[in-house]
Amino acid sequence: MNGVASAPQTSPHAAGPRAERMSRVDTAWLRMDNDVNLMMIVGVWLLTPAVTLEALRERIQAKLLQYDRFRQKAVADAMGAQWVDDEAFDITQHVLPMTLAPRPGESERHALQRACGELATTPLDANRPLWQMHLVENYEGGSALVARIHHCIGDGIALISVMLSITDGGTDPPRRRRKAAPEEGHEPDWLADAVLKPLTELTIKAIGMYGSGVGKSMEVLANPAQPLLSSMGMAKSGLQVAQDVAALALMPDDSPTLLKGKPVGRKVVAWGEPIPLEQVKAIGKGLGCTVNDVLLACAAGAIGSWLADQGQDPSGKEIRAMVPVNLRPLDKAWQLGNRFGLAPLVLPVGIANPIERVYAVHRRMAEMKGSYQPLLAFAVLSVSGLFIKPVQDAVLGLFAKKTTAVMTNVPGPAVPLRFCGSTLRQTMFWVPASGDVGVGVSILSYGGGVQFGLITDEALCPDPQQIIDRFEPQFEQLTWLTMMLPWAGEPDF
Repeated sequence: MNGVASAPQTSPHAAGPRAERMSRVDTAWLRMDNDVNLMMIVGVWLLTPAVTLEALRERIQAKLLQYDRFRQKAVADAMGAQWVDDEAFDITQHVLPMTLAPRPGESERHALQRACGELATTPLDANRPLWQMHLVENYEGGSALVARIHHCIGDGIALISVMLSITDGGTDPPRRRRKAAPEEGHEPDWLADAVLKPLTELTIKAIGMYGSGVGKSMEVLANPAQPLLSSMGMAKSGLQVAQDVAALALMPDDSPTLLKGKPVGRKVVAWGEPIPLEQVKAIGKGLGCTVNDVLLACAAGAIGSWLADQGQDPSGKEIRAMVPVNLRPLDKAWQLGNRFGLAPLVLPVGIANPIERVYAVHRRMAEMKGSYQPLLAFAVLSVSGLFIKPVQDAVLGLFAKKTTAVMTNVPGPAVPLRFCGSTLRQTMFWVPASGDVGVGVSILSYGGGVQFGLITDEALCPDPQQIIDRFEPQFEQLTWLTMMLPWAGEPDF
């Protein structure tokens, strides 16, 4: 472990660079680093043919730096934190060359994975903008680019939008007029304000106006002047909110497995080769389920198989993964910041039958629809940003006790992208886990394929490739069973 990122520097009292207030949610992420988990999103791009460091710096200078956040430091003050322009910004401190040093008998890929794990536990410089890119100019006949971005800058949806914009032909962010107000350029924190009034009548009315799930709740909260529905509709919505609050509060701690324990802060990453997305869609259609149902079931099967091989019987066991739920209009992703909630998804790792496992995941995904738990999780993150760090840690520690992993499932572009004239042939990323959670699961579709990635703590799973390598066999087994068993609908297990 390379330590924890130093605390953000204190705001100067004298007049200085332009500054704007950091939202409460982003402040919570800024202060969430601890001894075993740093709040960085780590991503890898594999490019063919190779790109040069000079070309990369030119592209970042021309494209990425159009976003203010990548030229701003996070500066702590008595009210939380501010984004402050870095007047001494130096691109050579953010876009760096990296040389792999494979050990005897080690492949280039394994050396890159080891380097990614080390970077995931290396703090960013708190006195500079909180991001870096590391270029391996010569990797497997091309280049490899490793990006590290602190979560306080933005969530996955926002950062994917940003990264797409720097590819060849990528769209520049919309131009914003500069304002002199203290809240310059900052989107009103309407969502946090609405949810933080704990279950008052106004909040229940706002959250439940349409009664049709989180997506439309966002529309209501963004437009509070709209008329409310009938008292019956509000009562139903209020009941749903109350039930979701109780579910979050009373959620039992997660099942004990080898993946649940005390991490030590040394990270290991792994990823697999893509499998055809069309084949996944065909299996989902044949079973009357979604692509997500199929992929999550295969992930659960891979984890269960690994547990069994480690001598831990997974029969009857379930593990809980916190799944990010987007809470913003996609056309506003370029504005960066964090606008997502967390929903608990139970993965049935103890179900051996692949078909039964798919339907079990399908049922659990259906239970999540229409839930306000992502909104409530957002509220927890918002309010924790107001607390002193020890209190924030205690609040967020409740989430860690109730979950084994953080899981993301992101649909990427259907066709391969180009970057600096090269083809982006493969990409993978890992999101950070908070508290003592030591497992991050990533499922990413890109260029007609879908792949599975893991980041684990060395104390819990020292070789995540062993789980990754079980993903494709689980899918193949599911494919064969789907082809052989002509079920017309969900079986009665």
